[in-house]
Amino acid sequence: MKKITLWVLLSVISVTQAQEIKWMSMNEALAAQAKNPKKIFVDVYTIWCGPCKMLDKNTFSNPDVASFVNKNFYAVKFNAEGDETISYQGKSYSNPGYDPSKAMKRNSSHQFSRFMGVNAYPTMLFIDETGNLINRVKGYRTPQQLELFLKLFGTNLWKDITTQEAYQDYVDNFKPEFKG
Repeated sequence: MKKITLWVLLSVISVTQAQEIKWMSMNEALAAQAKNPKKIFVDVYTIWCGPCKMLDKNTFSNPDVASFVNKNFYAVKFNAEGDETISYQGKSYSNPGYDPSKAMKRNSSHQFSRFMGVNAYPTMLFIDETGNLINRVKGYRTPQQLELFLKLFGTNLWKDITTQEAYQDYVDNFKPEFKG
């Protein structure tokens, strides 16, 4: 009986751990990508952003989302108003206006956020295996809404969609598989 209880407990623990996105910093993801090419998924957030917190609670905690992201991307959490220095494509990006006394409220915008064209929070960036931006998705998404983009950009399907009509056809015919 004890062996079965322990086995069940360990199974629950390993399933729970497998359901979490393995977040890293942008510099860690770029270093990992240099060794083993893989796309990068970036959650660009701010401390004060309500929809960003909803993404964490409702979408990024979803087991289907976590499993897909972990399998197909290096996942990055990036504070768009933080003080991290990022080395990206031979340039250094920082937040020279960062004020530590405002760390838990609105702060200045990070240079990397501006470079990537982020002007709303949350924004999710999809970066290809060579470090180039594929696209950005703005705003809160449910697991099923995000699934459409994860599968579009997590595979190379996006390369085959070359017109607005083809994209609309993809959206119209997309059948979500992620559970709610």
